[in-house]
Amino acid sequence: MAVKSHMEIAPGLKVAAQMSPEPSDEEMAFVRQMGVEYTVTWIDSAKATPEYYRSRREHFARGGIQLYGLGNGSVHNVDAITLNLPNRDEKVAEYKAHIRNLGQADIPYTTYAHMANSVWSTPPEQTRGGSRARAFDMARLAEASGGGFTGEGLTHDREYTEEELWDNFASFAQEIAPVAEEAGVRIGIHPDDPPGVLLGGVPRPIFSSFDGYKRALEIADSPNVGMCLCIGCWLEGGEAMGRDVVETIRYFGGQGKIFKVHYRNVDQPLPHFVETFVDDGYFDMYQAMRALAEVGYDGTLIPDHIPQMGDDGRLGTAYTLAYMRALQKRAEEERS
Repeated sequence: MAVKSHMEIAPGLKVAAQMSPEPSDEEMAFVRQMGVEYTVTWIDSAKATPEYYRSRREHFARGGIQLYGLGNGSVHNVDAITLNLPNRDEKVAEYKAHIRNLGQADIPYTTYAHMANSVWSTPPEQTRGGSRARAFDMARLAEASGGGFTGEGLTHDREYTEEELWDNFASFAQEIAPVAEEAGVRIGIHPDDPPGVLLGGVPRPIFSSFDGYKRALEIADSPNVGMCLCIGCWLEGGEAMGRDVVETIRYFGGQGKIFKVHYRNVDQPLPHFVETFVDDGYFDMYQAMRALAEVGYDGTLIPDHIPQMGDDGRLGTAYTLAYMRALQKRAEEERS
């Protein structure tokens, strides 16, 4: 079933930069100088209007960049939705407004994560060359933090069951899918990070495996609800994900259900991983780029969680985007 969209999405791989919603001309020139023509961004909920969303698309366009995706942090990793808390209906209504704003602004995509207590990390560690990088070590769980929560205690006063989380997702998906279809907006659901780990009394049964995604997307049953494939999260889970990265791309990408890719690598799977440079992890990232080209993927690929390089954050961004662009060119040439 084809994605219902009112916006034109060009075919082919699209390496994209993750940028501020209000970039300067210099920042946009920096991205264009690397040959990157697409971006994704996140906005403050106070500016969640169709007029502001449209102004962002037009601002990037003046800099020669197409805005593919826009997220609103107020409706991302929403515990009220994931856990069916008292303000659940209010947050669902806010999410629907976000989708409608995107449609009115001709922005084709947004990322959603169904994590009640967000992304968790343990203290940063070092990767290649002494670069500071995000890490997660189950042996240091007492030091872990995410979404404002710290340590091993309950984050929401009680323990939750896997069945509750499935029921809560099903009701949410059935409400937002028709809105996304009417607005012509793609929703890509991000994997749990870290995947499959019980944190703060909340299990992660849905977006932590191949089978979980398959069941969830069947529940949503919408051409506009699909996957934001974070390769880093998939590598964090390793064999526990059920299928490897390439198999996952071939299955979901072959169905046109991958809408965005977070392109990052880790040194090894759980129980202890450190994020590293795209060319320095345990997975050959070219295999993912080639598989995406083979299935005709038409969404964006962004660098994500880039390890610190030198004293200027742009260095790691430039290095990663350049590497991704080289892999993109190779994959396209081999396929032609």
